[in-house]
Amino acid sequence: MKRHTALFHSVILSLFLAPAAANAADVASSPWGPDDEIGRLNMMTADSRKAALENLSPAKTYDLSVEYFIGMPSWQAAGDPHFQMWMTHTPKGTEVDDPLSVGEEMNARVSYTGSAFSMYAHTGTHIDALNHFGLNGKIWNHFSADQHLGDRGWNKTGIEKMPPIIARGVLLDIPAAKGLKELEPGYRITREDLKLALSVQGIDIALGDVVLIRTGRMRHYQEAGRFMENAPGLGMSAARFLADEKQALSVGADNLSFEAFPSEDDGNYVPVHTYLLAQQGVTIMELVNLEELAEDGVYEFAFIGAPLKIRGGDAAPLRPVAIPYEGNK
Repeated sequence: MKRHTALFHSVILSLFLAPAAANAADVASSPWGPDDEIGRLNMMTADSRKAALENLSPAKTYDLSVEYFIGMPSWQAAGDPHFQMWMTHTPKGTEVDDPLSVGEEMNARVSYTGSAFSMYAHTGTHIDALNHFGLNGKIWNHFSADQHLGDRGWNKTGIEKMPPIIARGVLLDIPAAKGLKELEPGYRITREDLKLALSVQGIDIALGDVVLIRTGRMRHYQEAGRFMENAPGLGMSAARFLADEKQALSVGADNLSFEAFPSEDDGNYVPVHTYLLAQQGVTIMELVNLEELAEDGVYEFAFIGAPLKIRGGDAAPLRPVAIPYEGNK
C-alpha cells in the first residue's frame, strides 16, 4: 500500500524525541517537556491526521469495541467491581410511583425507561492513561503519587487530558501468520512473531502508527471464565520492538491484560505495562475487537478513537472505529 508520506514526515523528528533512557527502576522524562501528560500522543499533528484520513474506502467500517453485559469478562477476581446494570425507571413502575408527578393518565400514555450502570474503569474496550502503572511511586514524566494523586483521582495525566486518536492503524494477526486460529493459552508474543506477521501480511509499521495485536482470544469473549484464564499476550521483546524500534503511537490487543503472565521479570509483575506507560509514554488499549478486521484481511486502516473524559481517571471506555484504505482486499 502507498506510504502516507505526510504522516511519515510529520513524525520523523520523533526519532530525536525518544524518552530519555531509563533503567528498569526508573520512569522517563518526557521529550515534550516537564508539563507533558499525554506522552506519544504528542506525535499527532494536523498533517498526520490528514494523512491518516486520505484514500479511505468507507463502504464498510469496523466497530472495534465489545458489548458490555452482566457477566462479561472483568477483573473482579482482583477485587474490582464487575459490570452491573439496573433499571431506575420502567414503564409500569413509573405508572405506580409517578416520580415526576405528572399523573396516572400521562404515565400510562408516555412510557419511561431509565437505567444506571457501574464498573471498573478497565472493563470492556478501554484505553489506559499514563498513570495506570508506574515505578517507585512515580509515573510517566516523574509525576508522583505523593504530590499528584488525590481522593478524586490524579491531577496529572488523567484520562481527560487524552486527545481523540486519529492515526494510521495496523493490525498484526499473530495466530493467522502462524497458521493458527488462536494462540495457545499463556503464549508470550515475541519480536519475531511481530516481524513474521508483518512479512506474511506484506505491510510495515510506520512512525506514529496505532498497532493492534490479535491473539484470537476474543473468540471466547462470551465465556468470561475461558476468556480470562491464562490468556496469551505480549512479551518484553515485542513491546520494545513496537515502542522503541518502530516508534508506535499507541498499542492495543484483544485480550484483557495486553501482556502475558507470569512476568518475565522477577522484580516487576507487569513489566510490559510499566515499560510502555511509565518509560515510553505509550498508551495501551485492551479488549479491542479485531475479529472482523482479521476475517476480512484488513491490515491497514484509519484508526479513530476517543476515551470518555473522566477527570483524573486511569482508564476509560473507548469505542474505536477502523476505516479501510483503498486497495485493502
